This record gives sequence, C-alpha cells and structure tokens, in this order.
Amino acid sequence: MSFTAVNPTARTVASTQSEMTEIILPNDTNTLGNLLGGRLMHFIDLTGAMAAYRHSRTNVVTAAMDHIDFIRPVHLGDLLTLRSSVNRAFSTSMEVGVKVWAENTRTGSIVHVASAYLVFVAIDNEGRRVRVPEALPETPDELRRFEGALRRREHREAESARRKEAKLATDSEADATIQP
Repeated sequence: MSFTAVNPTARTVASTQSEMTEIILPNDTNTLGNLLGGRLMHFIDLTGAMAAYRHSRTNVVTAAMDHIDFIRPVHLGDLLTLRSSVNRAFSTSMEVGVKVWAENTRTGSIVHVASAYLVFVAIDNEGRRVRVPEALPETPDELRRFEGALRRREHREAESARRKEAKLATDSEADATIQP
C-alpha cells in the first residue's frame, strides 16, 4: 500500500482544537424530552471531524467511534457545547477526543454530559490514504491523552485480530457443516 504525503510537518495539538455549540430542539429529543443518543453521536462525529480536518488539511473519514460515555441526559432547550482535539496522529489516522457539556439556559449551570474517542483516516480525492503530520502535545493533559491514544490503538488492533480469528473459525465450522 502506498501513501501520498499531504503535509509532512508536525502540528501542535492546540492547533487542532475545535468547538461547536447547538441548541437542543424538539426534533433532537425522545418522548422524555432528552437528546437522542444517535443525535449526540452525530454532533460528536462532526466536531471530531473538524479537529481531524484541522490537523490533516485533507479529506477525512470516520474509521471508528472507539468509546463513548453518556454521563448525563441532555434536555430540550439546553445548549450543547462540544470540544475536540487530535490526541495523537499515526501514519494516516488520527485519534480525536471529544468532550461534551450541556448548559441549562435558564440557570446557567453547565455539566459534563459525554466524552468520546474517534479515529479518522485522512484520504485524498480518490479515496487513497494519505500521511498526516505528527501531533505535538505541549501540556501535561495533552501528553496524557497522547500516551493514552497509543494504548487505545493497541487495544483496537488486538480486538480486531481477535474478531478476525473468531470469524475465520466460524466460517470454517460453517463450511464443514455444509459439505455432504
């Protein structure tokens, strides 16, 4: 597999930071007046992609939503603020962290409602993977997230290998039962 270099320079984690704010309207909620989980995932994906675009300066696609914690419900009328940044860049992929807060518009109280890790892959206009710049953590928090991203990647790769092996075993068993 060959990769096309897009931008071989490094970028700071801070330069990738992105923020989005939404007001939660009736069409975003369930029958209890709480934000739908899938709608929140959509907002998380968009905000994560913004950080990945800022880092790679090319097209990106979501490869995985590695982990998401729904901490508290978000209510009709709340302001939702999402912040993202690239935690670590690998050769053609980037792990992005997204944190989400809800603000009650009447009281002004703000609570942390969700966090997620996503993986984006940089591609060119023909859909071929392209190299991304190195991510440079500068603060202790950025360094902690940078190191954690490598552990999460190793876990994803191990889980992927385990699923492949399980599928091969299942396929072999199915083939054996089909033969006369």
